Amino acid sequence: MKYLEARDEQGRLKRASLEHAAPWARSVVVCAINYNTAQPYSTQVSDSESDSQKGRGWISRYAWGQQDYHDSVMPRLQQVEAALRNACGTDDLVTRCYVDTGPIVERVVAKYAGIGWIGKNTCIINQKMGSWLFLGVILTSLDLEPDRGGGLEGYPELRLPAPDRCGTCTRCIEACPTDAFIAPYQLDSNKCIAYLTIEKRGAIPQDDDLRSGMGRHIFGCDICQDVCPWNRRAPTTRAAEFQARPELVNPALDWLAEMSAEEFNATFRGSPVRRAKRAGLRRNAVIAMGNSGDRKFLPRLEKLAMDDDEVIRESAAWAIEKLRSID
Repeated sequence: MKYLEARDEQGRLKRASLEHAAPWARSVVVCAINYNTAQPYSTQVSDSESDSQKGRGWISRYAWGQQDYHDSVMPRLQQVEAALRNACGTDDLVTRCYVDTGPIVERVVAKYAGIGWIGKNTCIINQKMGSWLFLGVILTSLDLEPDRGGGLEGYPELRLPAPDRCGTCTRCIEACPTDAFIAPYQLDSNKCIAYLTIEKRGAIPQDDDLRSGMGRHIFGCDICQDVCPWNRRAPTTRAAEFQARPELVNPALDWLAEMSAEEFNATFRGSPVRRAKRAGLRRNAVIAMGNSGDRKFLPRLEKLAMDDDEVIRESAAWAIEKLRSID
């Protein structure tokens, strides 16, 4: 995640301030899009776990759709950008659109735009929609008045910044299997399952029980959102491209661990899962096998322990030892 370390000509972190990232910008337009679908949460699957579920992994909810969210959100954002340009009626207007692609901390500007508050799990939470939200921002050289609601349905008047409604709840912190939260509102990204399964290259560290904490997660993690009370009644999206592909909800671990390069490319073409790369996805599936508690995986793991990939071999050896230790 080196992009987070980007600095301006004065050596200042760009993400620390909009002034550092885009000194010409005077306003930020923030858009939030619901991507929630009707499938059970990962915590619900765990509560009703059957023998068949032990052999299946978990892909984060945002990656179930028909295409990468960047490709889904950006065209919508550009429609708003075009409308803004038309309304402005000048060629001097400067705008930039970002969907998790620039030195902007979207959740911070979303908070001050009234989209929601930053929860103790560090996600933006909207009182009516929960936290299953993709964020997009438009930087503009226009000096715009902050939106106070003005009759928007459900929001007759916005309070800016959005008030924190987490209260005394700490369910997200208590539920994290890798203890990634240093404190409320503070996340150690190096311990976050989303980082470990998506961004981390090479072997997963064995210290701090990170591998065991990953459970059956193979791409991302939803636990801190799944347990959030504000997501109990979160609405589902009607957008076709956000609907879940059935094969990506609880996929078979042995299928993923032994997936060929051709099958990986065909299955995840246009999907955010490609960010983990085939090597990372296979590694995660092997670790999930070890965490499954299902000894039926031992023959496959013994085969994987002779894989061409050194990380796969080492991960398989760890998984074999863990399964054999089960009484």
